[in-house]
Amino acid sequence: MNEREPAVTRKSGVALWRQIADQIRQAIGAGTLGADGRLPTEMALSERFGVNRHTLRSAIAALVQEGVLRAEQGRGTFVESRQKLSYPISARTRFSTGLREQTRERRSILLADAVEAAGSRVAEALGLAPEAPVIRLETLSEADGRPVSRATSWFDAERFPGFAQIYAETGSITLGFQHFGIEDYFRKSTLVSARHADTADLADLRLSAGAIVLVARAINIDTAGVPVQYAETRFVADRVELSVSTEA
Repeated sequence: MNEREPAVTRKSGVALWRQIADQIRQAIGAGTLGADGRLPTEMALSERFGVNRHTLRSAIAALVQEGVLRAEQGRGTFVESRQKLSYPISARTRFSTGLREQTRERRSILLADAVEAAGSRVAEALGLAPEAPVIRLETLSEADGRPVSRATSWFDAERFPGFAQIYAETGSITLGFQHFGIEDYFRKSTLVSARHADTADLADLRLSAGAIVLVARAINIDTAGVPVQYAETRFVADRVELSVSTEA
């Protein structure tokens, strides 16, 4: 334990405990910490990261909440052994089928919905006139009881009236489209980036401040090539990895 991690920056604007949490996560991923499944003692970790125990405990508590670590009273802190889910990004990406072989239970929940005027990005993605009416859905997807993604989706309100109610009843975008006679649809494009989770994502995805999410911005089209959905999906980076495929 003579190795020291990169120094934290107290004037960076990022809380000290969050910097330590990120360094612990990175060290676990690199295999330089917890390779045997168990973290060293608080004293050893405090020395390694150059912080006091209070800061270290805050960092560990955040990683426990996010599912990276597991604390067992009287035994210590362990690396959570659950593997990341591999979510396919392909021409026919579907939440229910994409994780079918990796999870026992999957469900999607409608958190909120609204009819609103399309902003410039949404209007362009859906091929609509600026400020055309669109339906916005806020949804949460879970796998085996753990939140894995939170999405905001937009649909043409004139083409898909009542889409929110159908989704609330079925929990399925695919079944919603089938209600309107769309038997199949395809992914036209996906752009992936990463950022810190915002306040809403922190709450619904059960994360602590500073956690990272992968953001996939996607446009889906029907068999005639007409855009039917624009979605911005935030995946928990510690729980999901995105697998890009060229297959349909």
